[in-house]
Amino acid sequence: MPNPTALSRRAHALRRRLFAWALCLVSMPAGADVAALNANQLPINAAQARLNNWQQLTDNAASLSSVEKLRAVNQLINNSLSYVSDQQAWGQAEYWATPTEALLRGQGDCEDFAIAKYFSLLKMGINEAQLRLMHVKALSSNSPHMVLAYYPSPQSEPLLLDNLTSRILPANRRKDLLAVYAFNAEGIYLAKAPTQKIAQPISMLSRWISLNARMHSGDNAQPLL
Repeated sequence: MPNPTALSRRAHALRRRLFAWALCLVSMPAGADVAALNANQLPINAAQARLNNWQQLTDNAASLSSVEKLRAVNQLINNSLSYVSDQQAWGQAEYWATPTEALLRGQGDCEDFAIAKYFSLLKMGINEAQLRLMHVKALSSNSPHMVLAYYPSPQSEPLLLDNLTSRILPANRRKDLLAVYAFNAEGIYLAKAPTQKIAQPISMLSRWISLNARMHSGDNAQPLL
């Protein structure tokens, strides 16, 4: 009969190897595997490489812990996207991109970073009740900003995933941010009271409704060029 302790050690070693593989994968520069291709082919192949890296991570994360999933997703999305305004990326004053749209283009603003992380973690098995897209005010620039908040438990201090930093920190250590409100598919919440929904329904967020419609349409990617 196999030794339970030995089996546990082997399972732990396998999980550590998978996590190391995931971090190695998301650390690769986008398009690194197609560097030898013709320059005219590179933009499209680099876009496909970003999407492939994302799909490999999200499809092979079952054995990762919740914290390992947060770290891997935060690193992949931050490394895969370059910050640009919606006007630059999409030719619109305000547009919330799906993860596929953002990764194919390789660009997005703070909402696109946060949204990509949100849907990535859902795909990796994180409970939706633990995730909030949080509107905040970036105090250093006195401007609106969006981050992804992860709640280990309903009453706990959320951990913030942010495109402004690679560090995942509790909200009470982000003195540079002022929370405004948060939301997910279940409703809109007071930023300082994560279990308390406000009276307005989630349908009031028209961009969120449009985003989810495109997520479920099966054809949510805008043209690359």
